[in-house]
This record gives sequence, structure tokens and C-alpha cells, in this order.
Amino acid sequence: MTQDELKGLVGQAALQHVVPGEIIGVGTGSTVNRFIDALATIKDRLPGAVSSSNASTERLQALGIRVFDANEVGELAVYIDGADEIDRRGFMIKGGGAALTREKIVAAQAKRFVCIADESKLVDALGRYPVPVEVIPMATQRLVRQFAALGGTAKVRLIDGVPLVTDNGQHILDVAGLRITDPPGFESEVNQWAGVVSVGVFARQKAAVCLLGTAGGVRTLAF
Repeated sequence: MTQDELKGLVGQAALQHVVPGEIIGVGTGSTVNRFIDALATIKDRLPGAVSSSNASTERLQALGIRVFDANEVGELAVYIDGADEIDRRGFMIKGGGAALTREKIVAAQAKRFVCIADESKLVDALGRYPVPVEVIPMATQRLVRQFAALGGTAKVRLIDGVPLVTDNGQHILDVAGLRITDPPGFESEVNQWAGVVSVGVFARQKAAVCLLGTAGGVRTLAF
């Protein structure tokens, strides 16, 4: 089974976690795109969604799903999103799609985080995938030095040779070379560094459930 087929499998399976009549939180990325496509088949059962990125908003609206501003609604029953890595405790690395800050905001607004991913994303310890960190540009080089002191190599994410600009108007540092055995501690420390908008370690907003696409079908992990 191809990776794209696995994404479609977990995107479809995630519909079982949608609460009819409730506004849903929707993440960002290629796996989530498959979930959004599946969500369109039951859109009449939903008031709409809160989206974590401009890209997801456009896709939802194109399929006829109403998108609410996060400030217009209260607590969400569920937030469904992918991950770049997830460990066996439900801690994740996210931000490959550069939407980590808004993803964290919507995840914090939801009662439950349902992660959808293929089996290649399951790891014993976070850090094989570079950790995305959204930063204010004037702090970039100082933050590069701070990550170097932790043993990491931080590089500004570029698109066509120029720094990527997030939906929030900031830049992304991708930090390689880390092995994160204490995700809550790492998240808390880096969040306090001046110039950091958000770090792509999701420990406070960890997954409650992960729907993992495997060659044998969808495997459900509960944390």
C-alpha cells in the first residue's frame, strides 16, 4: 500500500471521531487534505470547522464547509490533524507545513486531539524529523546559537532561496540533530526563549488517539 493510500485510509477512519452537530477543529497537511475530502461527504451533519491554516481554510470552503474564526466559537469537541512524528506516549513533532502556531491554538481549544498518520511517523523518541520553530526574524541568529548549545543545528526554512513566511508573517527554523526524551520539558524551555513564537513539539497539546495507517489497515493507539 502506498503512502498516499495510507493517508486516504486514516483520513476516512477519522470520520468516526467527528461529533455530529459540533464544530470540528481541522489541521493542515497532506494527510489532513485527505481527511477534508472525506469530511465533505458528511458536511450536512456539521455546522462547520475551525481551521489551522489559510490552505486548509481554502480547501474546506471549496468543498462547501463553513469555516469559523476561532474567536467566534467556544470549546471544540475534537481536533483532527497529522504529525511529522509521534512517539508512544502521544507526544508529537508538527510544523512541516509551517502551520504549527495556529495548529497549537486550535488544538488547545479542543477537548481531544486525534492524530492521523502513517506508520512511518511512529518513533521511540522525537527528533529524527527536524523540529520546526516559528520565530520572529530579528531573533533568528541568536536562536540558532541557542539551539547549537543544545546540540542542534538550526536552519531557516527557505522557499525558492528566500525565507518562508508563515501565515503569521514570521519565519521557521528547522532544528536537526536533537533527541527529545523529555518533550514537555523541551517545549516549556524553548517556548520561553525570546523571539520564539511557537515550537513544533506538541507535549501540552498531545494526542489522545492516533489513527496509524499500516499495510494491515488502521491501527488505533490511545494515550
